[in-house]
Amino acid sequence: MLRNYIKMSLKVLRRRPFFTFISLFAIGFTLTALTTSAALIDHTLAPMPPETMLDRTLGIYHMTAKGETVQVNSNPGYKLLDRCIHDLPGTEMVTVFSSAGSVNSYLAGRKIESHMKRTDGAYWKVMHFDFLEGHPYTEDDDRNANFVAVINERTRREFFGNTNAVGKTIEADGQRFRVTGVVADVPIYRNNPFADIWVPIRTAKNDHYRSEYSGGFTGLILARSRAAFPEIRREFQARVSQIDLADLELPGVQVLSARPETYTEAASREILGTPVEKTRTAYLYACFAGLMVLFMLLPTISLININVSRILERASEIGVRKAFGASKFTLVAQFVTENVILTLLGGTIAFIASWGILAGFTWLGVVPYAQFSPNLRIFAVALAIALFFGVFSGVYPAWKMSRLHPVDALRGTTL
Repeated sequence: MLRNYIKMSLKVLRRRPFFTFISLFAIGFTLTALTTSAALIDHTLAPMPPETMLDRTLGIYHMTAKGETVQVNSNPGYKLLDRCIHDLPGTEMVTVFSSAGSVNSYLAGRKIESHMKRTDGAYWKVMHFDFLEGHPYTEDDDRNANFVAVINERTRREFFGNTNAVGKTIEADGQRFRVTGVVADVPIYRNNPFADIWVPIRTAKNDHYRSEYSGGFTGLILARSRAAFPEIRREFQARVSQIDLADLELPGVQVLSARPETYTEAASREILGTPVEKTRTAYLYACFAGLMVLFMLLPTISLININVSRILERASEIGVRKAFGASKFTLVAQFVTENVILTLLGGTIAFIASWGILAGFTWLGVVPYAQFSPNLRIFAVALAIALFFGVFSGVYPAWKMSRLHPVDALRGTTL
C-alpha cells in the first residue's frame, strides 16, 4: 500500500510542477537558512577542539570600573587576574593570557603579519590543541621568561615552507623565539585559543602589565564540575571587592566589577549589551528561538495555503475515488504521503545547499582558518519540524475533503 502511495505521490508532484516548485523552494530555503545559521553559531559557541571543556569553564572576559564621573569598560588587567583567580575553591586549574595582538616579522625582505598571544604554561593544559609537531612550552618557561614559542601551520608555512619548524627560531615583534611546537590553525572566531604565535607572558618587552587592573588579558577557570560554579563566583567577587580602589589610579571610581562567566553568558552580554554583573543567557536563547519560529512560520503558512489550493483542485478526483470505495483513511494517507515526500525532497535540497554554502565559506577564506560543516543536530530538528508542519498542513484539508459526499466532491464543492 505504501509503495502505491509513493508512486501516486510522485506522479501528482510531476503533474503540478509550479505548486511543487513553490513548495520545494519554501521548504528548501527555510531549512537551508536554519542549517547554515545554526552551523555558524555552533562553530562559534559549542565545545570543540581546542576548547573541549567549555561545559565546565568560566572566563573573566570583562571588567567595569565606574563612579559618578568616570566609567571604564575593558578586558581585565593582569594584576586583577593574578590577585583574584588563583587557588579558588572547586577549581582544577586556571590560566591567564593576553589578547591576540598584531605583530610584524621580516624575512628576506618580506613582511609577515601575525597575531601573537602571550600565555602562561597552564594555558596548554586548559586548551587541547592538535600538535602537528613538537610540544607546548611549560610553566617553567614562563616563570623563567624563556624565549620559546608555539606557532600554527600558517606561520610554519610562511617562515619555513614545508620543512619542520621545531628547534628553529622566528622573529616576531622585534624579538626572537625558539619554536617548541606547531599546532593546527584555529579559526579567528574562537577568541580564547586563536593566534598565530603563542609565547610566554614574561617575555613581554616590559613589565608594566603586572601593575595594570584593566586591559589586555583574559582569565579562564577550569572547574572540577559545573556544581562548583556558584562557589567560584562568590569567592572571586569577594576577592574583587577587597581590592583597594586607590590602586586603580582612576580618580572617582567607586565600584569595580568583574564576574566569571560561561562563554555563552559572555556572548549574551556582548550581543545584548547587558552589564557584567547580570546574566541574560535565557534572553539570548529566547531571541534565537523566536527568530527560528518566525522564520519557519511564513513558509509554513504558505505551504498550508498551497496544500489547500492543491487539494481543492483535486475535488473531482477525490469524488471519483470515494465513488469507487476509497476510505477516508486512504485519502488522508495519500495526501500525508505526498507532503512527507515533498518535505524530504526539500530537506535533501536544503542539506546539499547548506553544505555547499558552508564549503564555499571555507574555500573562499571568508573567516581565517575556519573549516565549516553542516550542523547535523540542528538540521535533524529543523527537518522534524518541517515534517510536522508538512503533515499537519496536509492532514486537515485532506480530512475535511475526505468527509464530503462523493456527489458533492464531483460537483467541485469547496471545503
